[in-house]
Amino acid sequence: MQENVNIQPKLPNQDIDYFKIGRILLSRWYWIAAAVVLFTAASYIYLWYTPKTYATTGTIKLEEKKSEISDLVSVINNADRGPSKIQSETFVIQSRNLLLNAIRDIDYRISFFIAGRVRTSELYPQKPLNIQLLKFDSTAYYHDDINYKPIDRRSFTLNYIINGKEVNKTYAYNSPVTIGNTTFSIAMAAEIDHAAYRFKFNTPEDLLGRVKGGLRISEVIKNSNIISLQQTDSNPQFAADILNAIMNEYLNYDRNQKTQSATQMIHFIDTQLIDLSKGVQGSENKIERYKQNARILDVGSAADQALEKAREVESQRSLLKIELIAIDQLKKHISSEKENVSLNFNLEGSVDPLLNGLITSFNTLLIEKSALLKTYNEASQPVQDVNKQLQMVKKAALDNVYASSIRIQKNLDYLSGQLSQVNRQISELPAAERDLVSMKRDFEINEKVYSFLSEKKLEAQISRSAILPGATIIEPAQTSATPISPNSREIHRTAIILGLLVGIGLIVVIRVLNPYIYDKETVESLTTIPIIGVIRKFPAEIDDFNTQILALSKPRSIFAESVRSVRTNLSFLASEKASKVICITSEVAGEGKSFVAVNLACTLALINKRVILIAADLRRSKLHKTFKAANSKGLSNYLANQCETAEIISPSGYTNVDFITSGPVPPNPSELLHSDRMTALIESLRNSYDIIMIDTAPIGLVSDAIPLVRVSDVNVFVIRSGKSKFYAATVPQRIAQEYSINNTVIVLNAFAEDMLHSRYYTTKFTGGNYGNRYYYYSDYSGYEGSNYYAEGQQGGKWSIKNWFRR
Repeated sequence: MQENVNIQPKLPNQDIDYFKIGRILLSRWYWIAAAVVLFTAASYIYLWYTPKTYATTGTIKLEEKKSEISDLVSVINNADRGPSKIQSETFVIQSRNLLLNAIRDIDYRISFFIAGRVRTSELYPQKPLNIQLLKFDSTAYYHDDINYKPIDRRSFTLNYIINGKEVNKTYAYNSPVTIGNTTFSIAMAAEIDHAAYRFKFNTPEDLLGRVKGGLRISEVIKNSNIISLQQTDSNPQFAADILNAIMNEYLNYDRNQKTQSATQMIHFIDTQLIDLSKGVQGSENKIERYKQNARILDVGSAADQALEKAREVESQRSLLKIELIAIDQLKKHISSEKENVSLNFNLEGSVDPLLNGLITSFNTLLIEKSALLKTYNEASQPVQDVNKQLQMVKKAALDNVYASSIRIQKNLDYLSGQLSQVNRQISELPAAERDLVSMKRDFEINEKVYSFLSEKKLEAQISRSAILPGATIIEPAQTSATPISPNSREIHRTAIILGLLVGIGLIVVIRVLNPYIYDKETVESLTTIPIIGVIRKFPAEIDDFNTQILALSKPRSIFAESVRSVRTNLSFLASEKASKVICITSEVAGEGKSFVAVNLACTLALINKRVILIAADLRRSKLHKTFKAANSKGLSNYLANQCETAEIISPSGYTNVDFITSGPVPPNPSELLHSDRMTALIESLRNSYDIIMIDTAPIGLVSDAIPLVRVSDVNVFVIRSGKSKFYAATVPQRIAQEYSINNTVIVLNAFAEDMLHSRYYTTKFTGGNYGNRYYYYSDYSGYEGSNYYAEGQQGGKWSIKNWFRR
């Protein structure tokens, strides 16, 4: 074939066909629809069995009031480092003690449930049963659920588990019921409720995990002093009640923290007053007894002046001693880094005003450190930073306390000097008068100090009662009727998307895992060997040996027309030959080479071509069964010199078609086909027939066909749709290159339109490199309803075209 010698092998251009991609997806639309239906059904089941979660929100505003002194201390000691106030207060709100106190503020003791067909629902705040606890030990009580079922107006049954065994007992209303260490009674209701309930006893610790797990705290606006609290729970009323309780409990906690300093001062003064009250009372009684015994009514003017001066000096000394005790106590607290340090007592001018700011900063840092230790360990950098700040503030406070202590001590020394002078004056008085002055001095000193401390206590009590929380509830929590989870719309939308993705993914996976060739575009993408035609798959059942020869028995079918298309293109091959030898082969058995050979031979005979069909597969030929002939004598006998040519040629019963059977299976089929007698047979048949069609053994399994391929004018390589693997398309090109054969063509056999496995590329034969190696042919897809064919091939049962047609 000289016309193809100068053509360089080159794969054709293939462009993505987006319309074809759409057709591929539509070819299995029912897979996608089934996946969508399946996932949508699963979403409904999920929503049916998943309990709904509700959320409620409250808002708190934190007051940000600072004195100039505390601002100055913050600047000096870098107090702005570390967690913000929002973070610190978040830890406070989420603390165990605060949450437990909040739980105690709601009706938590007994939880009631009602069982539905799908799930059990909590009835809070409803109390369908009036249960009175008669004996309840929070450390040892019955924890498990108790099932209640009424019998009549007088009795009911309880079902519960004790020591792993189920117990079912009947009890009377208003009578004690003991389960484990818990005793209770159920009051009879005014009306009989026939519903069965489940209830359980709780302690605050039982609900702590539920409350803490649903609590979320965040800033409303970044760097603002407003925080938003959100509580999520399966019971909307419980979520609202517990969140309001948490916010109220936080206000109480904050108020208590602010009143702690005043409380400590009151406690300190009370301690001092206890001792002073005894001294005052004892001194007064002692004076009266001395006056009666000594018969002295009063002291003189000189003694009175000395008494007044001694009383003033002693009073000042006593108050300074009390403050010195408070200063020493404060020093111990600061040194031990005890929380909530406060200045218990302060005389005007005795203590540096900066100390109050230092103590406030010290307490703030202690709270921050405690909050950080809930998240970080002691060696972490944030904790180390706070420790450094604490040490700086601690040193500054201790230095200030030391200075204050020295200042108070100097004042005491000065007052002691003045007191010595007064004592000398008193010592010059008469003995009786001097003793009376001493007793009156002790009494009046204690009385004056007692009065002063009482005034300070009253001031502290008034100050404490006037303290307000440092936070305000802006918006309390409200019960929400709309669940936040599960989001039914989002879940249904996700189910539909997943269904589409799974359906499409299934199509993609099936295509990716497919190892077979289904359409001509796949063949064209794998080899440069040209395709001369596509033979359609016959829609009806055919026998194993093709005895009816469909090209003749169904002449108006699409199948017959596809065979004619191959016949037409065969006519252009080796057209200069008066008699052509056509070799039909394939990679493996079962690809339909014998079927193609028979139908092509009969179709060529219809255009007055004299055709002889040779069964050259000496191992497994079935050609004789197609023509219902005996296989006792055939090609193998001829090649073995057991008979002559005329003895093996048989008429087929069809005009212009003769055939030669393979004959008995020889021991050396490959050697026989390589013999000179095979070449002589072909040459002799050229004189009598226009077409010598040779049905060979599979070229991919045995080498029997090689000598026939080399002497043939046209080599037709059969690839079967859905049967031949991708490797099969490369075999003819390898054979052509190895044996320098340029007369090989491909026929795609048994093609049935199935878009699932079709290639989503469209072949474009452009440029001069293809030349005459491109042959026009059609796969007749989409032409079934054109009314040109007597037996229109219908689409699959579930094709979208047939579905709409039905």
